[in-house]
Amino acid sequence: MDRAKRVDNLRQIMKEKNLDAAVIFNFENQFYFSGLKAITYSRPIIMVVEQKKESLIIPSLEEKHAGEKTDAALHIYHEVEGRGSTDYHALFDEVMDGIEGDKVGIEFGALPAELASSIQEKGHDLIDIQGDIVRMRSIKSDEEIEMIKESGKLVAGALKHTLEQSEAGKSELEIDYHGNQYLFEEISKNNTDSTLDYFVMSPSGIERTNMPHVFSNTRKLETGDVIIHSRQVGLNGYRAECERTYFIGEPTEEQKKAFNVMLEAHLAALDFIKAGVTAKAVNQAALDVIKEAGYDAYVSHRTGHGIGIGQHEEPSLRFDNDLVLETGMVFCVEPGIYIPGVGGFRHSDTVVLTEEGAEIITEYPRDLESMIIK
Repeated sequence: MDRAKRVDNLRQIMKEKNLDAAVIFNFENQFYFSGLKAITYSRPIIMVVEQKKESLIIPSLEEKHAGEKTDAALHIYHEVEGRGSTDYHALFDEVMDGIEGDKVGIEFGALPAELASSIQEKGHDLIDIQGDIVRMRSIKSDEEIEMIKESGKLVAGALKHTLEQSEAGKSELEIDYHGNQYLFEEISKNNTDSTLDYFVMSPSGIERTNMPHVFSNTRKLETGDVIIHSRQVGLNGYRAECERTYFIGEPTEEQKKAFNVMLEAHLAALDFIKAGVTAKAVNQAALDVIKEAGYDAYVSHRTGHGIGIGQHEEPSLRFDNDLVLETGMVFCVEPGIYIPGVGGFRHSDTVVLTEEGAEIITEYPRDLESMIIK
């Protein structure tokens, strides 16, 4: 990944806004600019970008890792007595004391208030650059897109293995395991020195599928169940998503109708989405189908969202987003309907916006017949 170009782009924004430094606290943004993806737990990492240098304030246990990933100057705090500074606040103060000028860019939605206050106490005005970084991340480079496409193949493969091994008597956790095992084996075999992020949930039954976001549990699948199997895979930090609603045995007529309305809405959004249309128009394309069928009262979320380093990124495909979509953006398209006493119904596919339209990178059957496990 061309991290240097990203930092140069950030510095250009800093010039345009007359900023003397930018403080990056969001861990996804730190990865985007530095390449460091740390397991932080309770130990903060702070990145400071100036026109001539970059600094990272990190815990000592990340020193070797950071040294391999970035050329930034490292300021180390310790948890063992007698080895140096034990207070990241003091190190942050030292870095900020070296900054001349009166304007500092921060992510208003990420930087803790105590750190923001310490910057202000030094006489700096705070300027929000969160939207600028969101904009940068929303347009993926060719290299990022290739990584997301690889994740798309993996997530579709994992979903396939879970669906093929689903049967009455197995728990939600057990069916997740089959897809997970495929992921671990496939990546270990074909991707040298790679990392894997993944998320999976498989709510089953009428009640649990009416809750769009619940962790898989030990509930055992039963004949007649509806299941929403949701997966994300991130190869080396870049994610793709695929979800399918399917059935153990024959669904009821009411479930078939709801499924087909969801599918038609999903396909309508996939057909409509492309560079040059607004985010809210994509949402409306799906909602028009759902409204015509009389199910609009059962819609509880937007039609989709961006994806990449983060599980959910901007832009959001929702009713109030006037943003015009652009080539290089990547989205999960996932309209859903959730009907008490009937079940929840949602497919999701990841698409890359290209000059020609939208490329679906998570191909897997969507039709009702393919989604009935007999």
